Amino acid sequence: MLPLSPSYDAIVVGSGPGGASTARELALRGLRVLVL
Repeated sequence: MLPLSPSYDAIVVGSGPGGASTARELALRGLRVLVL
């Protein structure tokens, strides 16, 4: 059996003010977010 890989609804590239606020908003709406 293969290990499960995580899945995300959105990937945000950049963790500056714009990326962080976007990731936060998406997460508050229930999406699984990966910040790179």
